Amino acid sequence: MRFRIVHDRPGRIRLRAGAYAFDRVNEAPLEKRITALPYVITAQVHAANGGILILYQPGHRDELLLAISSYDKNSVRRAICSADDKKLLKIDRRFERKLAKHVVKHVIFRRCLPFFLRNIRIGIKAAYFIMKGISSLFNSGLTVEVLDAASISAALITGDRKTASSVMFLLQFSSIMEDYTKSRTEASLAQSLAMHASHVWLVQEDGTELLIPIGELKVGDSIRIQTGSAIPVDGTVTEGEGTVNEASLTGEPLPVEKHANSEVFAGTVIEEGNLIVKVRNLTSDTKISRIVHLIADSESLKAGVQSKAERLADGIVPFSFLGFGLTWALSRNVTKALSVLMVDYSCAIKLSTPISVISAMKEAMNHGFTIKGGKYLEALANADTIVFDKTGTLTYAEPKLEKILSFTENSEEDVLRIAACLEEHFPHSVANAIVRAAKEKNLLHPEEHDQVEYIVAHGIASRLHGKRIVIGSKHFVCEDEHVTISEEQQAAIDKDSAANSVIYLAVDGQLIGALCISDPPRMEAAETISALKGLGISHIVMLTGDSKKSASRVAKMLGITEYESEVLPEDKHRYIERLKEEGRSVIMVGDGINDAPALAAADVSIAMQDASDIARDTADVTMVSTDLGELITLRTLSVRLMERIHSNYRTIVGFNTSLILFGLAGILSPGRAALLHNGSTMLISAKSMTPLLTSPQKSE
Repeated sequence: MRFRIVHDRPGRIRLRAGAYAFDRVNEAPLEKRITALPYVITAQVHAANGGILILYQPGHRDELLLAISSYDKNSVRRAICSADDKKLLKIDRRFERKLAKHVVKHVIFRRCLPFFLRNIRIGIKAAYFIMKGISSLFNSGLTVEVLDAASISAALITGDRKTASSVMFLLQFSSIMEDYTKSRTEASLAQSLAMHASHVWLVQEDGTELLIPIGELKVGDSIRIQTGSAIPVDGTVTEGEGTVNEASLTGEPLPVEKHANSEVFAGTVIEEGNLIVKVRNLTSDTKISRIVHLIADSESLKAGVQSKAERLADGIVPFSFLGFGLTWALSRNVTKALSVLMVDYSCAIKLSTPISVISAMKEAMNHGFTIKGGKYLEALANADTIVFDKTGTLTYAEPKLEKILSFTENSEEDVLRIAACLEEHFPHSVANAIVRAAKEKNLLHPEEHDQVEYIVAHGIASRLHGKRIVIGSKHFVCEDEHVTISEEQQAAIDKDSAANSVIYLAVDGQLIGALCISDPPRMEAAETISALKGLGISHIVMLTGDSKKSASRVAKMLGITEYESEVLPEDKHRYIERLKEEGRSVIMVGDGINDAPALAAADVSIAMQDASDIARDTADVTMVSTDLGELITLRTLSVRLMERIHSNYRTIVGFNTSLILFGLAGILSPGRAALLHNGSTMLISAKSMTPLLTSPQKSE
């Protein structure tokens, strides 16, 4: 494959192979082929211009370019498409066939059918719209459907069958476009929300636990699921107690208590507790279908501007009829009166606004965002405040263990071994750093402790050889567990930790070690924060459970003037609520279990690719990228959506007012006015489907 590089920076590259370098049907297979490379995070392929956007792990640029240059059309076609990819392709093909069929039928029947057959066909189509309008009149009052029916009826009564045919053609055309954007958005949403758990802890017959790929799991197996983890299967609890957030399934925000013999379902998340679940069903299709159904049908998830447009459109209809009546009463000229009836504002408003919102959601998915409802795009555009969690969000998701301190006869290796044994049960960026460091040092850490207990945002507690062992923050170890840290120990920690985060390890009330974790800011974080300020975000805040020293250092590096350190989950939640009480519209960006309460409280919440299961489940927007700079794309997209909707309003009002005035002046006949009105509606709707951004990236 030949290509040129149009944008290049570490971890992100855009290639252009040129139009027709590959077919549209090859988009999904080529994306699969590229993302299958071990160092590739995401890939987006567009056949129209041969564009390929790739996010990858820095350091693999030459390897990536070599791999792509080796591809040819035959190898791409052999790439395996998932069922979801095939579903999207099927929707695209169905839309293209349906649209082509609609246009071709209209042209052929209009030009080739005998006059009387053409009139019969127009009458049959008109009957459908008229009956729909009558039904709407009795069930909902004067709505857009009633006005459509009246316009078509008026055209037929005056003998203007050509106008009636054009009106019906344009209405069906708009309906096809809207159905397509909705279908594809829902299918993409289902694909994005599908569960992709890779491994589970299998509880064996002797009580030991084994980490296995989820593909090896069988019905009847028992698995252990810890706090903050998504439940990957349908099953029955056999041991343990906990609370499960089932909002994704039932919409109920309060967690549900689970114990032995309780049923649990795939896609729900354990907020607190520890459960052993016997597998009943390995599929999570039910969860996906219910979420998609919720998003498709829930009025509460519509953008406020969309609901307002629908109410406004229906509210304008009576005035259209009033204008028709007044014009006829004053002029006694039925032609002028029909010009008013043939032109209305409601049709274009009601069609263009939801199409704009749905198209923006679809475009957001093409850029790597899953948005759970149109109202969140509107909230993103209106927000004036953004609150960031620090660890794993503003800083890299892979912090590094810098130093180990031992305060007893235990060696540094012993401290790391014990810490890794506990931390491996709860995936978090800091926990991963400890486990990874132990692996790099080839330190084996067999399960010698009892069942572990995770205390959200504090730490982990268990028993080792009959002694209580705890690991976590200083607040947890000292204040909650009453571990005493001597002045000499604290001085040593302060000296060696610098501005790093510190994890404390204690056994039976005695501090045995400390682990210093470096967590540098993401490379793009400062640039992102500066750009967000330029996009109208006036208030930027950082919240963290880390020490004030660590928080101050990161805030200064990123240009953040307001931050809160040593905060607990409930503190983050209260902080968000306080901002909202002050009248601010708040975006919250987080990744951890401890961020879930704050994510739920914000006007719109965002979780990144490497966020915990509960954070992703709680968030209104999820990202497939780990690049914080993509927030600029998201903000820009939402702002441009609102600008487009308001621009559409101005265009619709201005253009249709002109048509009505020309009709009253006798310059335009009812037929021409209707043709221009419906033509403008179609053009505005078509324009509303065009991309809001020129390319899926924040800058070139």
